[in-house]
Amino acid sequence: MSEPEPNPFAALFGEVARLFATTGPVNWEVARQVARWMATGGQPEPNVDPLERIRLEELARVAEMHVAEATGLSSSSTGPVVARAVGRAEWAARTLDDWRPLLEALAGALSEGMQEPAPGEDAPHGGGGRDLPPDAPPGDPDQLVGGWAALLTPLVLGLQSGSMVGQLATRAFGQYHLPVPRAPADELLFVPANLSGFSQDWSLPEDDVRLWVCLGELAHHVVLRRPHVRQRLEDLLRAYMSGFSPDAALLGERMTNLDLSDLSSLQDALGDPDALLGEMQSPDQRAMLPRLEALVAALEGYVDHVVDRTGRGLIGSYDSLAEALRRRRVERAEGERLVERLFGLELGQAQYDRGSAFVSGVVERAGEEALGRLWDSARTLPTPAEVDAPGLWLARIELPDESG
Repeated sequence: MSEPEPNPFAALFGEVARLFATTGPVNWEVARQVARWMATGGQPEPNVDPLERIRLEELARVAEMHVAEATGLSSSSTGPVVARAVGRAEWAARTLDDWRPLLEALAGALSEGMQEPAPGEDAPHGGGGRDLPPDAPPGDPDQLVGGWAALLTPLVLGLQSGSMVGQLATRAFGQYHLPVPRAPADELLFVPANLSGFSQDWSLPEDDVRLWVCLGELAHHVVLRRPHVRQRLEDLLRAYMSGFSPDAALLGERMTNLDLSDLSSLQDALGDPDALLGEMQSPDQRAMLPRLEALVAALEGYVDHVVDRTGRGLIGSYDSLAEALRRRRVERAEGERLVERLFGLELGQAQYDRGSAFVSGVVERAGEEALGRLWDSARTLPTPAEVDAPGLWLARIELPDESG
């Protein structure tokens, strides 16, 4: 029988000097190790049951057919979408890879913050960062951390990214656990262990849960694979994450005060985004956040509508399942709250209700055909004002397109 995986923090901090040698804004080696450990609890992960894999593939094909009929949108450019059943560790690894550009945008903002001189100080020699202490002995954590606050940024971001994604892996049903675009691919990731656990906790039929999740994943996928939707959402997320403007002096103080020998305090710090980012949004973030929130609200309202429309006639335990799943998604776990804070995706019930009201307003006024135009082009994506007043959106999309 395999032995439990060792706690990565113990091994990592035994080689602190080596960890500082990473190139790039985030230490991805650390992120991957921590994500795997958090996702599995340091325990060996069993292979996915072949029968579960086959059943997910079958139900994904059913969901794909019904979502295509309801939306008129294709899920793949090469044939049927591939439903890939994975373990929590693989979900975490794939998610880190897919979110890497966004997390590096955050790292860039923090690095710029670290390069700003503290009040009353001259800019650091060489134009950025802080000078290394000349008497720091190799491998001495106290000396390294005390003098190299700027060099800590990639390490801490690696730790925080890995911790965050690893925690998400313990709850995610599929790849769109949060509405963040993935690298273009004609496949969908599912985590059977989490699906089974949820089914058992709520005494729900497993096939009903699988089909519901397949419908939701396909509905997200057909929208987010459209290039203009993906580009708009990626641009907004990247702008938000690049907009962090931490207090350079406070950030340096917090990072140099990290106790790498105290695992519990370090884990608390990694779970608190305000400890790294500060408690306030920057003016740039506040200015663009309404556009991000509006697009995500419209997306989630649309997905819920598609799932309701298709699932009610397919799922026997539909009403009880819908209630259980909707309660679960607004009861956010620590990792979810962290990623929402980092990405600007603070999805509470008010956001879901806002999206639902927009979609209902469109359908009540103009029917399903009008709603189908929502994702036609970048021009038809709704503005914040239009999400709150669907009639404005309907009126605008009927106007001639004067862009070309």
